[in-house]
Amino acid sequence: MKTWTAKPSEVDRRWYVVDADGLMLGRLATVVADTLRGKKKPQYTPHVDTGDFVVVVNAEKIAVTGNKLDQKRYYRHSGYPGGLRSRTLREQLDRRPTEVLRAAVKGMLPRNKLGRAQIGKLKIYAGPEHPHEAQAPSPLKLEG
Repeated sequence: MKTWTAKPSEVDRRWYVVDADGLMLGRLATVVADTLRGKKKPQYTPHVDTGDFVVVVNAEKIAVTGNKLDQKRYYRHSGYPGGLRSRTLREQLDRRPTEVLRAAVKGMLPRNKLGRAQIGKLKIYAGPEHPHEAQAPSPLKLEG
């Protein structure tokens, strides 16, 4: 018996929408990452992009526990000596709230061409509106 693998032309992509208002950052990121990879689908193949599109709204209202708002830091480097800069989670949520969730999901995807293709299917918006009504996204089920 031969092992069946999915082909990129046979993948059926769906659109899902998630309201991040009050949801925990890490728990939401794991569900979104699994959906982008297609891990819940029966035709999941590790080396083929079998995932779906995910639209996240209200990213600015995401929640975290403990002291993470003041202790968790986001780093970036300019490439020059002494060019390391950092921001706390609170500052990052004020300035670029969509990048908080994007960084969390990106860390859960493969570090190769496949992961870059999968993160491209993630659409994050700080407010409650999104321009993807034509795709008729259905609500994504979150466990718990």
